[in-house]
Amino acid sequence: MLVGLLMATACQEKEASRKGEPLEIGNAVYYWRTDLRLDSAERAFLAQYNIKKVYCRYFDIVMNDDGTEPRPNATITFSDALPDSIEIIPTVYITEDCMHKEPKGLAEKLVKRIRQMNETNDIKNVQEIQIDCDYTSKSRKIYYRFLEEVEKYWKIGNPRDPRNSRDSRESRESRLSTTIRLHQLSMEAPPVDYGALMIYNTGDPRKWQERNPILDYRDVYPYLKRLDKYPLQLASAYPVFIWVRDIQGVRVEHFVEAEEILKVKKAMEEERNDLSRSIITYHLDEDNINRYKPETYEEIYHH
Repeated sequence: MLVGLLMATACQEKEASRKGEPLEIGNAVYYWRTDLRLDSAERAFLAQYNIKKVYCRYFDIVMNDDGTEPRPNATITFSDALPDSIEIIPTVYITEDCMHKEPKGLAEKLVKRIRQMNETNDIKNVQEIQIDCDYTSKSRKIYYRFLEEVEKYWKIGNPRDPRNSRDSRESRESRLSTTIRLHQLSMEAPPVDYGALMIYNTGDPRKWQERNPILDYRDVYPYLKRLDKYPLQLASAYPVFIWVRDIQGVRVEHFVEAEEILKVKKAMEEERNDLSRSIITYHLDEDNINRYKPETYEEIYHH
């Protein structure tokens, strides 16, 4: 009993030492298409699995054709709206080469563009944005300074109004999150409120005949020891998508068996139990919904 008490105390101390408030317990999905349009199966999925948040890709940031400055690309359109009970989190994917030199003015432009899109499409009560970038040791410092700039412009323009108490989204502090890939766990944590740990695209696509490049426990295993020491609150994101490639004229489909996803989830949560608090699947799509049994989704979303 004493040993168990000491272990529980140690876990609580580690959780308390991590930057940011503990994440809310809840389910979420990514939406990664270029038109927000939901069919009946997708709406049913949101309701059945009590989805509270949708991380919706608004646009990408890529280098322009002559490589001189970043520009927006593949902007989403909004044919539908999410149910009022679901929080939308604008998400922007930035290619890593945009962070090879200081992107002057980009943070302010990015935040302004998100706000304009929200206003144009009557999207209200947006309190969080997420930036997705596969930064490296080379681009990390520039990317972290960029995140600090994004946070400044986002939070200055989104002050909390204590009079708004009916909706927790209105009364909550504005937040900034970023994606964290497994290889980034060895780096200093970014200056954000929390990270979304991408537990996919873990393997070498060139070695697809040996291991699944989307997710294989053997590729995840070396990173498990880093989880508990990582000093940032983390949500966990799991793959439910299919990746189709043409390899020397042959169609190759990659997807992850349910057993492998659940094996990795179990291992991750054994190393760091708060990874079970906020769970995301990538990404919302009828084909992805039908790829797995309801019991599998229930286990993925199990807290």
